[in-house]
Amino acid sequence: MRFAVLASGNGSNLQAMIDAVQQGRIQAELVGVISNIPDAYALQRAKDAGIRALVVDHRQFADRDAFEAEMIAVLLNWQVDVIVLAGFMRVLTANFVNRFSGQLINIHPSLLPAYKGLNTHQRVLNTGDRFHGCTVHFVTAELDSGAAIAQSVLQVCPQDNVQSLKAKIHVLEHELYPRIMGWIAAGRVALLGNQAYLDGQPLLEPVRFMHEQLMRCIK
Repeated sequence: MRFAVLASGNGSNLQAMIDAVQQGRIQAELVGVISNIPDAYALQRAKDAGIRALVVDHRQFADRDAFEAEMIAVLLNWQVDVIVLAGFMRVLTANFVNRFSGQLINIHPSLLPAYKGLNTHQRVLNTGDRFHGCTVHFVTAELDSGAAIAQSVLQVCPQDNVQSLKAKIHVLEHELYPRIMGWIAAGRVALLGNQAYLDGQPLLEPVRFMHEQLMRCIK
């Protein structure tokens, strides 16, 4: 199976994917990385791993449709099976999402459907939630609303702040995203209509992983 990654920043999730492929935990090929930011470090991570790295700078296009048309052309040329969003900081239009329906996945730093959008860690702290985490989901035209596949969960501790939660969620993401990519590469996950399936069975709720170390608060 052929995966492409869209990234806008540092690319730490991309690095976790690269490591997982190299270690044989994902039986698939990372065929290329596209970034809309020319100096995104994710591009360097791709080059260091021998993966095609391409800049499609949204600022160089007349409008969003033209920008996405260029990405669509590249992805079709690469004969991509699955497109993975890894810190890609552009909202994709319905035209793009529908073109690749069932082939687009994302990871979001909350336990969806809670806290769609930005600033999830601060919002969790403001609400006083006991648990926080991340969700791998299919992408639809409605922001952060596609069918969820799996979640990883941690406990919010009294001493946590935005930076500590961000660091902990990165640990969860770097474990969860490659795991689910491995499931997809093995043909275990599919989207039919708006319903996610795992091993041929509908996922009525996402698979949940409780991170043992991060489920305990250090006193």
